[in-house]
Amino acid sequence: MVKRSSRSRKEGSFKKALGKGLIVCLKLFCLLLIFSILQVLILKMVDPPMTTRMAFQWVEIKLGTEAGPMPRYQWRPLKNISMHLARAVLAAEDQRFLAHYGFDFIEMNDALQDMVAGERLRGASTISMQAARSVFLWQSRSWLRKSLEAYYTVLIELIWGKKRILEIYLNTADWGHDMVGAEAAAEGYFRKTAAALGPDEGAMLAAILPSPHHWSPLKPSAYLRERQKKILRDMKSMKAP
Repeated sequence: MVKRSSRSRKEGSFKKALGKGLIVCLKLFCLLLIFSILQVLILKMVDPPMTTRMAFQWVEIKLGTEAGPMPRYQWRPLKNISMHLARAVLAAEDQRFLAHYGFDFIEMNDALQDMVAGERLRGASTISMQAARSVFLWQSRSWLRKSLEAYYTVLIELIWGKKRILEIYLNTADWGHDMVGAEAAAEGYFRKTAAALGPDEGAMLAAILPSPHHWSPLKPSAYLRERQKKILRDMKSMKAP
């Protein structure tokens, strides 16, 4: 009887501890859920002061682990960004942007088929996914980051809408050489404002997005020129954003 009673007490203590642990986890989950929703709601109305990559870089500079200036970054509302650039980015990065709800399953399937066939691995991230990553998440690849990226993508599609997503993407895209956003890229590469970019310039800026730290619109290779031409063709055939 004594042994049975002792075992019952141990089982009862374990169940209580497990219950408390589950309650703590549930509270933590609810707090994180509320926090993430508040983040997205705030950035629907407030322009982000920097990207997460810039935030990490700022910390590294302050700690002395990285030298050099912060990237150039200047917010511009969508109406002050050339629609040639906006159309070029859609043509190059996400042609079904207006039709999908954050995830382009057609593109994902094509990328999977290419991988199975042993062809070059290519990304299938939509503009919504890239905007969520730039503003809320770190850049290293992991299943945790991918899961959070999918979660934030759903949130911004529900709360921001397409116009705000495109606006934030254009302002937070990394265009290389310490330039973040359309305004910094336009001024840094072409010595003009983002509003003044023409179709050729917009297409060239969109062409370097897959590898902005290795390619330059000022010294385009033959491959980049071909990308630019394809983007220009796609821009003409696309519906207006």
